[in-house]
Parts: sequence; C-alpha cells; structure tokens
Amino acid sequence: MTTQTPTKSPLIAQPYAYPPRREFVEPDWTRWPGYRSVTRQDWESALWQRKNSVKNLRELAEVWGDRAPEGLLDSLAADIQGQGTMSMLVPPQMINCMDADNLWKDPVRLYMLPAQADRHPVWPNHPKAERDSLHEADMWAVEGLTHRYPTKVLAELLTTCPQYCGHCTRMDLVGNDMPNVKKGRFHLKQGERLELILEHLRRTPVIRDVVVSGGDIANLPITALEDFLMKLLDIPNIRDVRLASKALQALPQHFLQDSVLQALERIARRARERDVDIAVHTHVNHASQVTPLVGKAVRKLLDMGYRDVRNQGVLLRGINSDAHEMLDLCFMLLDHAKIMPYYFYMCDMIPNSEHWRLAVHEAQQLQHDIMGYLPGYATPRVVCDVPFVGKRWIHQLVDYDRERGISYWTKNYRTSVEMNDPEALARRYEYFDPIYTLPESGQKWWREHPEG
Repeated sequence: MTTQTPTKSPLIAQPYAYPPRREFVEPDWTRWPGYRSVTRQDWESALWQRKNSVKNLRELAEVWGDRAPEGLLDSLAADIQGQGTMSMLVPPQMINCMDADNLWKDPVRLYMLPAQADRHPVWPNHPKAERDSLHEADMWAVEGLTHRYPTKVLAELLTTCPQYCGHCTRMDLVGNDMPNVKKGRFHLKQGERLELILEHLRRTPVIRDVVVSGGDIANLPITALEDFLMKLLDIPNIRDVRLASKALQALPQHFLQDSVLQALERIARRARERDVDIAVHTHVNHASQVTPLVGKAVRKLLDMGYRDVRNQGVLLRGINSDAHEMLDLCFMLLDHAKIMPYYFYMCDMIPNSEHWRLAVHEAQQLQHDIMGYLPGYATPRVVCDVPFVGKRWIHQLVDYDRERGISYWTKNYRTSVEMNDPEALARRYEYFDPIYTLPESGQKWWREHPEG
C-alpha cells in the first residue's frame, strides 16, 4: 500500500488581506481651506480645538471652502430643519478624519453630519422607533443613574459632548434642541445629582460596576470629575469603573493636557490602592479616525495603569458594515492605537435612524465574516441592545420572523422596572429590522399595520 503526498493547491487570496493599506498618520489639516494657516501648536491645543469646533453651516462652509461638493451643504441644511435629531458640533480633529475629495460618501461625514439625501426616501423612520429607545430614564434609580443590569449601573453625569453624532442613542437627552426635537433635561442641579448617585451606590451593595458616562466625561471640568471618581472609588462595593468618552478619538488633545493627565494619574493610583479595575471606553467607528494623536493619548492612560482602553463602536451601514471596513478599523485600533476592539452595537431604534441600521441577519453575517482574523480576545462582539433586555450577542435570539423583520429575545434577569413582574423572565421581547431590508410582502405588512 502506498501513501500519496497531498499536492499543494495554488495560493488563493484570503477574503481579507492584512495589513490594512491605511497609513497611521495625522492627516494634513492644511488641505482644508479653513485650516490652511493653523500651526501644529494650535492644532494640538485642546482649547483651540474646542474654540474652533464647527457649530453651524456657516462655520462648516468656511472650513470646507471649495472642497464642499455641490448640493451637500443644502442637503445638510434641509436635514437640520427636517429629520435631524442632533445639533451640529464637530471638532477640527474629527473633520480632519474626513475625505476632502469625497465628502458625499465619506464615512465620518455620514454619521457626524447627516444630510437629507442620506436618509432612506421611503422608510426614514421605523414605526417602533422611540426617543429613549432603551428606556434608560425609566430605569433611573435616581436622576441620571440607570440601573438596568443586576450588578452594574450607568451614571450619566452630564448631557453635553465635545461632538454630537447623528446616531446618538441618547438623542432624547443629550445636546441642544433641534427644530423638530425638544430635548429632555435633568431637573436637579449637577452637584446635587452626583451626590444622590453616590449615596445610592453606597446603600446598594449589589452594585459592583459603574459606567461613568454622559454626554461625555471630557465635558465635565476635570476637578469635578476627579472629585466624583475619588468618592466613587472609596465605596467598598465598587469593583469596576469604566470611563466612557468619545472624545478620546474626537478630541485627544483634551487627554494630553497636563492638568487632565495629572488628575487621571491620581485617579488611577487611587484605583490601584483600592484594588478596583478602572478602564476607559471610547467610540471609534471608522479606520480613518485612528491617528497618532489618539494613540499618544491612549498610551498615556495605559502607562498610568488603566486596565484597558476599549472601543465600543456602533454598527452603521456604509461606515463599518462590511468585513473589510470592520477589520481595517479593528487592526488600526489594535496595532497602532493599542485600543482593544470590544463591542459593536447595532444602531438603536431612535427616530430617523433607519438608513444607518442593519437587519439582524446582516449583523450575524458580519460577525461570521470577521471571525478568525483577529486574536480571539480582540475580536469584537456584535451585539443587539434589545429594549427592556440589554446587550445580547447577535446570535442569541430565540426566534426570527424574517418576513416582517421581527426578532425575539429572552432574558435571565429583571431590570429595575420589572422587579415585581413574575412573567419578566418568561416573556419574549421584540426587536425590529429596518423595513426596507424586508421582502416586499413584509414591507406591505408594515404599510398595512404601522403600529405593528
């Protein structure tokens, strides 16, 4: 009996080719007409970045100059008056991540500066969309403290950010009023609210994990943030603290200021003394946003002893919704900025978000397509944040009506609004695909049954 040696097949290219072809460089900001005279010293100043953040169309037109393509500014204006849910606020650092030669299709522009032409022409809004789609305010233990999970809470310290993203899940509360969206407001003064949050955590020993967010912690004066965190770290039952800031990417200059670095180092030291794990979570949605200034700020945090800097992105159609875009982003984060890819949340069902959202089966396919390229610990989980349930891995649904785009999910704990509900753990909870992704029969059903 003879044994044949297998013959080697000709080399076949992988579906994704590593490494990304994108360079890890700070884009040349002087390519923008409005930034042609800006010095490096100014560009790397947090004060200059904040002062020169774009707040309206006039300022945006001045920055873009002749780079603005035909019709885009008009379409942005129409969206602001019609379907926009977030006011305009974009730091120069974020604008500099955009492709000056292709602004209509640029991924960062698409979610930071939505235009009316971007919205879906037939189904811009799902009938089941809600302003507070995750019902966070319904689960406030005290104002601004969402107790949604058994052992962890979300502390919303403030309602402003250094930048406003069009897909913001907290569009009901965060940012300025829009022509068609009057925002909610905290009623208590900030100092009083923060003390009530701390007091609730002290008397609730089941809570061990606090996400400190907003808004964005980069908009809280560093002295106030340090005061809150030092008190938080002294609470015996607190074992994990996560600081959430999109500004780590959008305004890394903030995290490179001496006063901020000194305070963050004192906070890290206190966490070590108390044996508390402390990490930073940021929000990067496209590979173009990963630049050396972001990496510099991250390394400062890691050198101080922050356990991790992790990325929680949002899955957005046309921005990071295919495997090549997602893997490029994850490798740029991991290889260059030392940011751990962590979660990608499906875009929440807020008003006028349909053109960004993916169907559950599309998200499942994406999770499949990115497996095996990244280290296991750095392969992001694609999750669906199901109303009244919480985060679920995208394959954890228990049933799925593909025709009507309704997925069904179960849960294994009660939220704070269901403590006396004996059926909470037996109930099936619904999540809805964008209607335009459904077959014609499904779209017809929604036209005839708009309330579902």
